Amino acid sequence: MFTKEWLVTNGLGGYASGAVNGANTRQYHGLLVAALEPPTDRTVVVAKIEERVLIDGQHYHISTNQYPKVVFPDGGQYLKNFTVDPNPTWLFADPNWELRKNIQMISGSNTTVLTYTNSGKNPFVLELHPLYAYNDYHTTFHEASRYNFFTELNKDHLKSYPEYGSNPVFTGWTAGHYYEARSWFKNIILSKGKARGLGSVCDYYRIGYLEHELQPGEELILYFTIEEDIVREGIKKNLSLDGQKRRRSNKKFAPGFFKDLMLSGEQFIVHRNSTKSMSVIAGYHWFTDWGRDTMIAMRGLTIATGKKELSKSILNTFFKSVDQGMIPDRFPDNAKDPVHYNTMDATLWLFVASYEYHKKFEDIAFLKDHIKILKNILDQHIAGARYNIHITKEGFIYGGECKVQLTWMDAIVGGKVITPRIGCPVEVNALWYNALKIYENFCQILNADVEARYLELITKFELNFTKFFTNPHGSLYDVIIPGTSQDDTLRPNQIYCLSLPFGVLDNDQQRSILETVENKLYTPFGLRTLNPDNPEYKPNYEGNQWSRDHAYHQGTVWPFLLHEYFKAFFKIYGTSLSNRKKVMLELEPLRQHFYKDNGIHCISEIFNGSNPKEGKGCIHQAWSVAAIIKLYIDYGLDKIEREISTEQEPNLKKN
Repeated sequence: MFTKEWLVTNGLGGYASGAVNGANTRQYHGLLVAALEPPTDRTVVVAKIEERVLIDGQHYHISTNQYPKVVFPDGGQYLKNFTVDPNPTWLFADPNWELRKNIQMISGSNTTVLTYTNSGKNPFVLELHPLYAYNDYHTTFHEASRYNFFTELNKDHLKSYPEYGSNPVFTGWTAGHYYEARSWFKNIILSKGKARGLGSVCDYYRIGYLEHELQPGEELILYFTIEEDIVREGIKKNLSLDGQKRRRSNKKFAPGFFKDLMLSGEQFIVHRNSTKSMSVIAGYHWFTDWGRDTMIAMRGLTIATGKKELSKSILNTFFKSVDQGMIPDRFPDNAKDPVHYNTMDATLWLFVASYEYHKKFEDIAFLKDHIKILKNILDQHIAGARYNIHITKEGFIYGGECKVQLTWMDAIVGGKVITPRIGCPVEVNALWYNALKIYENFCQILNADVEARYLELITKFELNFTKFFTNPHGSLYDVIIPGTSQDDTLRPNQIYCLSLPFGVLDNDQQRSILETVENKLYTPFGLRTLNPDNPEYKPNYEGNQWSRDHAYHQGTVWPFLLHEYFKAFFKIYGTSLSNRKKVMLELEPLRQHFYKDNGIHCISEIFNGSNPKEGKGCIHQAWSVAAIIKLYIDYGLDKIEREISTEQEPNLKKN
């Protein structure tokens, strides 16, 4: 249970998360990780809670901590069931007592709510000992004299200041008596942080504890918030309003993987204060909103799912942030830090996302509002943009400088770019061609003239791409510098030449590329980032940051590429029922991962290149989830899932 994790989010970038057994195993874990400047400036405010049941004079500890030489307490022994439907829910029990615990966050609020219910037949005393922290979520919390947690005690809540001058943290409850009992909990081991070479030891602070005799059927609510209005208005009123809002926004889906995927995907959608619009968190726990990830993920999370206003708001977040013809690579963790623009493909993905948005919603007004920005982006690239991004005489897009990572293969450690890919990367050029074609398409829709220079670039690209990028095997070079070099490394990037809306390859070459990718790079969990036959191939993603980053794009498997791969499969072999069922069968290991491994109801960021089973990296990655959602919607896999479930029901009843 130390390896399995749960997650709930609040639509602001804040979240609550931990190991299923009640332990914290990462510096990123906490009961209230608040986004102080949504969706960033995330701070661990409440770390965890120590819980114990007292009945017939005996204490039963149901929480868990790992210390240097011992696990204490070890509450996992009383854990009988854990589910996520829709929120994490635990059932703890012993022969003479039973306790149900549920955790949720209030949407749009840095507030975590825990509900404890005596689901047994006997009354018992419940003790709840909240443990506090106050640290940036990339760091670990340790005892220091400045953390005095000055607290005002009221009849049903605390108002605590972790340090002088800090914003207050509120702890509230609906029943029970609170006792002050201050102490530090020292040297708690964060086992997953230790394995990643990150923070591995931390301290937490207890102000006191809540005690209440819980009768059969009775529930007790304990909540944590940084918003005084929540306390003033009452937690039950806020929970009622939040429930009503969620019921209005949630569509009715048949129970199953697709429904759970859809709910899981909603966790990435966040409000961005700086632009007063919506965005997409790239992954939990440690990513903010990244341009590339957002453009790719929103195609599945919001466009394919028919969420027009949300999609428009997300696109506007990045249209507002265009600078020198580029959208941000990422927004920083700290809202006061500058925005990062080191990307040569994220801006081109803006064209693709805008194209899919219009195909879905036919929003002419949106095109009119943004066509000048799209034209300006093309012009900036043609004139020359940051990082030596320019257009070659062959019509290709070129980019790259020493010690700068510009493509999605962006690992850098100790100032060393692991996969620099300086020159004309194959997928970025496929995106460049699509940006030109999409702009042409938008101009036609708006009855606007397309300048001859854009059409000339399209023609030049179409004449030269196959000639320059095709390697002797019939697949594509990964990166070229025209007339100078060709990188024949087999990577999955060429799959985009088959999956993007506009392409230049004939059917035979597309089939050849798909077969090459299938034979060397495909796994049921995603595509490998490097051919296993390559001497630079790294079979495992593990160890400290240096080791991990050297493997990140050197063999490691990425699930988000499955959408592009299977789209190419359907394009070449057709969308017959048998082919769609074949794809569903191929997705079964990933479905099992979603329910049983790593983050529960999550799809991990990456997997090992060899023997990929255990999720690695972030437990919950936006474009991993979005890829499968988009596959289900685009090819009607959700309908097939319902048909299969219906067929199985009579058999289940017979058994």
